[in-house]
Amino acid sequence: MSSKNLLRAAAATAVLGLAVAGCTSSGGGGGESPSATGASNEAPQIDAGALTADFSAMKQLTDLAAQGEGLIGVLLPDTTTSTRYVQYDAPYLKQAFEAAGLSDDQFKIDNANGSASTMQTQAEADINAGASVLLVDPLDPGSGAAIESKARDAGVAVIDYDRLVTGGPEDRYYVSFDNVAVGKMIGDGLVQCLTDWNVSDPNVLVMDGDPTDNNATLFAQGYNGVLDPKFEDGTYTKVGEPAGTWDPQQAATTFQQQLTAHPDTNAAITPNDDNANAVISVLKGNGVGPKTFPTTGQDASLPGLQNILTGFQCGTVYKPIYLEAQAAAALALYLRAGVDPPSSLVNSTTKDTELNADIKSVYTTPIWVTAENMNDTVVKDKAVTVEDLCAGAVAQACKDAGIG
Repeated sequence: MSSKNLLRAAAATAVLGLAVAGCTSSGGGGGESPSATGASNEAPQIDAGALTADFSAMKQLTDLAAQGEGLIGVLLPDTTTSTRYVQYDAPYLKQAFEAAGLSDDQFKIDNANGSASTMQTQAEADINAGASVLLVDPLDPGSGAAIESKARDAGVAVIDYDRLVTGGPEDRYYVSFDNVAVGKMIGDGLVQCLTDWNVSDPNVLVMDGDPTDNNATLFAQGYNGVLDPKFEDGTYTKVGEPAGTWDPQQAATTFQQQLTAHPDTNAAITPNDDNANAVISVLKGNGVGPKTFPTTGQDASLPGLQNILTGFQCGTVYKPIYLEAQAAAALALYLRAGVDPPSSLVNSTTKDTELNADIKSVYTTPIWVTAENMNDTVVKDKAVTVEDLCAGAVAQACKDAGIG
């Protein structure tokens, strides 16, 4: 540990005796914890399963935030593979940090706009500015691992945010949803939809996400676990599984090519809303009507929700990003203060297959959203406004779903 980090840990330990409502925590720290010096581990307890949309839990961490030192840097990947990073992650992370009492000069949120070299530059700037924690949502595992290794060499704690950085430092943390469970929800959603929409002799096209994204691998593990038995026993036919992508334009091109090659295709596993929307655009262009050709998704994006209401998408996995953002911000605050995060927060492990190591993880809970529960989930949480959701041609579908 660097002398800078020893001083930081010692200072945090000295002040932690005054912490509010502490209980002994468990779980590993970021290499800069009171346990490393033999001090008490008392700290506020945050439960990953008890976070709420009002960010009230973050207010329990104001003393912890005051004890910590250094910048918290957040590195987000792009603005194109999903609208979530601009629409949800950045503002929710900002809200979480501010609810815990950080000022805007104590955290920094950057978007690499699809460039690994830009993210590298942003990371170096954060480290040079005195960052004590980096949250990294990488464009690819290789560039992410390089950023994290350099950060750890500089004494900076690192957190994989949303995507696991395979091959990164073994003593890092990971904050996400259980992405195999996300994939299983997608698979189960398609199975239910094929029945609900009366699709006989399902001929299913499997459209994966980008193979360089470890999340895409985990999603596929989940939905293939549901679908493979049906392919094997002949209940469904798998017409193809082309190379995966998160680029909607490429997804549309791939889907059109597959549809030309396999004109009997009548359903598609699509692993996020943007790719589903690309597929749906092709279907609409071919005159396919609602509740005819099931597609799936995730992210609970506005287009995805509208496609569900109008009968072109079966459902979407709603990953309440305000939960993920709060969990990541809370974890960063513990590490910034040199405090072991509690087991109520660090509630699982995730296998890094490259390292063959279990990475300490924080999982929050996803929800499968359909027209039937949309009002009680994303609308209730204000993840989308009724005005935006129910605009134009979607107005009647909203009324039919009891929204508005």
